Amino acid sequence: MTKVISTINLKGGVGKTQMTVALAEFLAKEHDKRVLLIDLDPQTNATVSLMDETAWLRKDQNGETLLQLFKDKLEKTSRFNINKAIVKRASNVGGGIRNLDLLPSSLGLIEIQDSLPLIPAGRFYVTSPVTILKEAISAILDDYNFVLIDCPPNLGIITLNGIYISDYYLIPCIPDILSTYGIPQILGRVENFKQETKINISPLGIVISMYRAQSRLHDSVIQDLRSRASRGEYPRIFDTVIPLTVRSAESADFSATVNTLKQKYGYGRVFENYQNLTKELLSYV
Repeated sequence: MTKVISTINLKGGVGKTQMTVALAEFLAKEHDKRVLLIDLDPQTNATVSLMDETAWLRKDQNGETLLQLFKDKLEKTSRFNINKAIVKRASNVGGGIRNLDLLPSSLGLIEIQDSLPLIPAGRFYVTSPVTILKEAISAILDDYNFVLIDCPPNLGIITLNGIYISDYYLIPCIPDILSTYGIPQILGRVENFKQETKINISPLGIVISMYRAQSRLHDSVIQDLRSRASRGEYPRIFDTVIPLTVRSAESADFSATVNTLKQKYGYGRVFENYQNLTKELLSYV
């Protein structure tokens, strides 16, 4: 059965996209899972990490990104074709990973996201604003073992489309005050949305990212998060911690020529941590 997992945080710059891309690549390459990464974030960072930028711009102009899917609902058109939009063999590892597909995003989502709540909803209408993505991909879901969704740093309509089809959600966060401040809001809003829509979604856990071992604040915040999780206030805190390194940022460069995941993520901690994170995730689902 397909497992659909959204990654969410209300704050940008927490390593959300890097983590989502790495999980997709490790699941597909090391564990031979069939993976689809859906980039719902208008910043498009996951998209340009996994495909050539010129090819992406061409697809965007041809209506072969998620922008066209949402525009169709606003403009009452039907240009979007899921099979044309999906990029096969995504990633720059070895010229593309056989089991990894990408549904690319578009900068144009920024311009239309505020209009999406205006789409009519209710029992007398065919489409609800939060079910647009589900209607588009339901026919292909069974083609994959995992669908990972990189959500925008908010809980707007586009993010709710990802949550609506998800079995689980992950919250990546830097162990500091600002990055963890929104965790209760995420948990509460998703739970309310779950009750209102009768969907079946659970928090898979919180992943510590961009950790600095020399920071006393980081250690203190991690200790507090684990204490809250042990009391049932928060979901599990993953044992695997993703450190802040230059290599993490460099791994997002699609133009780099790499043949293996070790070459992409380095032969040290970054590779090992993403490898362990992937194994830990598999043990929970």
